[in-house]
Amino acid sequence: MIYLDYGATSFHKPPAVYRAAERAMRTCANPGRGGYGAAMEAAKTVFGCRAAAAELFSCDPAQVVLTTSCTHGLNIAIRSVVKPGSRVVVTGFEHNAVTRPLHALGAEITVAGRRLFDWDNTLEEFEKALKGADAAVFTHVSNVFGYILPVGELAALCRRKGVPFIIDAAQSAGTLPVDFSALGADFIAMPGHKGLLGLPGTGLLLCGQRGEPLLYGGTGTQSIRQDMPEELPERLEAGTLNVPGCAALTQGLKYLKRMGTDAIFRREQQVLRHCVRGLIQQGFRVFAGAHQAATVSFLTGQDCEEAAEILARQGIAVRAGLHCAPLAHESAGTLETGTIRVSLGFDSTNAQIDTFLRASAKLPPIRS
Repeated sequence: MIYLDYGATSFHKPPAVYRAAERAMRTCANPGRGGYGAAMEAAKTVFGCRAAAAELFSCDPAQVVLTTSCTHGLNIAIRSVVKPGSRVVVTGFEHNAVTRPLHALGAEITVAGRRLFDWDNTLEEFEKALKGADAAVFTHVSNVFGYILPVGELAALCRRKGVPFIIDAAQSAGTLPVDFSALGADFIAMPGHKGLLGLPGTGLLLCGQRGEPLLYGGTGTQSIRQDMPEELPERLEAGTLNVPGCAALTQGLKYLKRMGTDAIFRREQQVLRHCVRGLIQQGFRVFAGAHQAATVSFLTGQDCEEAAEILARQGIAVRAGLHCAPLAHESAGTLETGTIRVSLGFDSTNAQIDTFLRASAKLPPIRS
């Protein structure tokens, strides 16, 4: 199988990731629930994950809350910052992991910046919308189109206007710089299983404030209390942590540190350009431009779901449809059709793209 769906999850992992998960399952008990060897090994494993994340993202280990997914982290962050009826500014490229929690809270949502690959439009519209806003939430990279938003500039606008903000780093963590201390965000959420090369069921929430618990329960500390601890990270981590997931994620983080996210990004960019050129030559409508990460969407002359099925029968794994991001498709004018999405990863190659292009050549081009 030629796997080109890294935007959904990193299907391939460094070998150390698998080994770490198995070792933890064999040697670790429940962290913070005992002073015996297996419990202490679990606590050491969990702290090792926090420390590796803190080093990569420029924060303190206590600011690293372990979650079950990026969605879990975003729900904590949004419910900590946004109150019912709050006016919240988002970009035109947000995932349902942002928009659905906001709708559930009854927030007033202002969408700012709808033009693909256009930083000027994003910044101009966002600055206007921030006037009188209670909060802002914005993605770092569009999961549909790979559009890298100007998060540094958006963060600076929010700080200057005193608007609390949350960053969704689901598609950027592991390939683009995410400097928590420089951005000054209230929260940054990310999955463990995508660019960080960990296992499904893991995620990180970087916290610039203590936040409000989404779950309540045991933490292994301050058991006499009937409210959650005041201190991070325990305040936001009720219940038993995913210790094998932490062990695996630590190895993914260490791999990224060793290889360098800049080097991974440059390699993915070279493969992306090869893919975009080939798709354009085949007569498809290709969504590509400046400020693009290793994800590209395109349209052929047939239904995108049918086209993806044809590719799947040839051993090519891509994703088709709305990608849980109808707002992004509305912004790009593809809400009625969806798109076929190719998303690359740390081990994607030009040879894989050549195989993909031979398969996609069998799809009908866009009719003029």
